[in-house]
Amino acid sequence: MKACDAIVEILKCEGVDVLIGYPRNALLEAAANANIRTIIPRQERVGMHMADALSRLTRGERMGAFCCQHGPGAEVAYAGVAQAYGESVPVLVMPGGYPTATAHVGRNFNSVRNMAQITKTAEPLNSPTQVSAVMRRAFTALRNGRGGPALVELPYDVLEQEGAEVDYQPVLRGQFGPDGESLARAAELLCAAKRPVLYAGQGIHWAAAYEELKELAELLAIPVCTSLPGKSSFDETHPLSLGAGGAAMPYQVRYFLEESDLILGAGCSFTSTAFGIRMPTGKTVIHATLDPIELNRSVATDVALIGDAKLTLRALIEACKARLGGTPRDISPVAAEIKKIADDWLAKWMPKLTSNQVPITPYRVLWDLQHTVDVANTIITHDAGSPRDQLSPFWKTRAPHSYLGWGKTTQLGYGLGLALGAKLACPDKLCINVWGDAAIGFTGMDFETAVRERLPVLSILLNNASMAMELSIMPTATERFRSTDISGNYAAFAKALGGHGERISRVEDIIPAIKRGIAATEAGQPALLEFMTSQEQDFSRYP
Repeated sequence: MKACDAIVEILKCEGVDVLIGYPRNALLEAAANANIRTIIPRQERVGMHMADALSRLTRGERMGAFCCQHGPGAEVAYAGVAQAYGESVPVLVMPGGYPTATAHVGRNFNSVRNMAQITKTAEPLNSPTQVSAVMRRAFTALRNGRGGPALVELPYDVLEQEGAEVDYQPVLRGQFGPDGESLARAAELLCAAKRPVLYAGQGIHWAAAYEELKELAELLAIPVCTSLPGKSSFDETHPLSLGAGGAAMPYQVRYFLEESDLILGAGCSFTSTAFGIRMPTGKTVIHATLDPIELNRSVATDVALIGDAKLTLRALIEACKARLGGTPRDISPVAAEIKKIADDWLAKWMPKLTSNQVPITPYRVLWDLQHTVDVANTIITHDAGSPRDQLSPFWKTRAPHSYLGWGKTTQLGYGLGLALGAKLACPDKLCINVWGDAAIGFTGMDFETAVRERLPVLSILLNNASMAMELSIMPTATERFRSTDISGNYAAFAKALGGHGERISRVEDIIPAIKRGIAATEAGQPALLEFMTSQEQDFSRYP
């Protein structure tokens, strides 16, 4: 058996039913012959982003898998691998490799060597006889511990060699929880705290610890905020919800963190980043994380709970119940405090959210979008910069994994690939990508992939003909200074590629256009709605 055919058998054994990649890689042809759906994007980075979303939304049950050509293909894919690593998302990455005779010759791009720092594991397949062993190690890394890409480099001469045998069964997935002494100490501190806050990260999603998160919050009457990757892990219409925080956030997130005496971080890394919540100092911190390397990295930790978020929160609930005699605390006082602060914050933003100005403010577009779609049955994501910061504070999620948040390396163009991968994972959901005129310049051609591969996503494009976030430090677009002018007609572009495209300039046309865009996706046609907006520079920051 050829090595490529053996790999395909193992992919099927592990439940992989979609292989995303850019030729030439013999694995694509072998997968297509074995009835695995193959998808060819317009560029490797977007293919990685699609695989990223597929893994996220299926919790790795349908593992995102990506392959590409050796050399330049792997070089372009690098950015997508780095993004998945930064966001702790398991993706099987299988770049081609130069023939074994030249694989380690200088100047030839070697994926194992060059991607070792942005993957959990990286090794080459040196012989067809090693297929089962190499793939077993890769899938074990993917299915256990903190998420991240696992890379298997496939030298193209080895990939098509005979001699492979499949001796394989699906790898084991293990879970572990914290020790009893740490749990007892954490429960003691939690029950004694006067103003605790619960900060939830994306580990809640990976462990499917939604019920445990809600139960612990209600048991102790703790306000809950989330990171952007953790957004939608807690119903944001719940009276204990503070919302999600990133570079922009609802006022109540920062207020309750600053006023807290204890912060419980659950399923989070507390990573220090310009696009995440800055944790206040001088607080008691309980850090519940799967990866002990994160302890004390950015935030000094008083108690560490190492393990799966679901197991950890369940054990913590039982320990707290024992201390409280099984009686939940009254949530009404803290809920009333949250509501007052949240209402005051929102009232200050309502003029922008409901503005009738022309050019349209992007806040009005996103406000009308939220009140037009079925939020609980929608998966929404965003691109870097203004779309992220204009969407995340105000979009209230109601169901798990209805928001694909991110924000560490923040690549422009990430959102479209995520939306396409979301549609692969959840074909019955409305999948929305919110991007700007800068981001579409990076990955816009993959709108054609949406058309060709029958992935009817809805793209909301906020076109302000500039890089608005940069206007305070760069000259505006004039005849002399054009450094931020990136205007274009993207609705016409979408129609030229076979999608539904509309350009909207009037406030009264926002909702009718959104409804037409949704109808187009329901009919199987990707849609791009280009809203001509103001160069908005106000964001919801803590005063």
